[in-house]
Amino acid sequence: MRKLWLRYWGQPLPVDVSAIGGKPSAADQTKRLVTVALLGALAALLQSAGGLLPGPGFLISPFATAPMVLATVMSIRSGLSSYMLAIVLLLIIQPGELIVFPFTTGLLGLALGYGILRFGNRAKVVTFAALALAAGIALLVYGLRFPILGPSVSTNFRISVIVYIVLFSWIYSAIWLEASLRLLSKLKRAI
Repeated sequence: MRKLWLRYWGQPLPVDVSAIGGKPSAADQTKRLVTVALLGALAALLQSAGGLLPGPGFLISPFATAPMVLATVMSIRSGLSSYMLAIVLLLIIQPGELIVFPFTTGLLGLALGYGILRFGNRAKVVTFAALALAAGIALLVYGLRFPILGPSVSTNFRISVIVYIVLFSWIYSAIWLEASLRLLSKLKRAI
């Protein structure tokens, strides 16, 4: 069991993202710019669903991570551009979601995309993304005193809450990594 666990988390990622990213030619730069803009707009629309459609929208808004992962896998610069575009669009479309996206779903997408590009195995990618997400949530809860975890969680610093945030972030990042790898695999076959 332990060997299986170590082999799964230590093995190289099963998707080669070089076909998705890479240096674009002069003709492809326009396509990349349009793709980055569409991914940023899609992320903003998915994130704004939480404020526009209370109830079902809260189930849709976590999917704003996927366009951020795709944009960042294209290149880190593309991911940052898409991230900034989504923030600006959220400022216009749904300002209430503006405080959540940069610290949670958007940040997780950037971290996962960066991890997929730079790190070799699942454990490193998930740990990096989980630490980024946990830092974003902790900054919202304790730094900005925004009750993202609900009214039952105090905004006063507690180490037990930090432990739960890190555990949640690690599990959530692992789920998103697997979903992202499947999405990237299907995208690579389509290309």
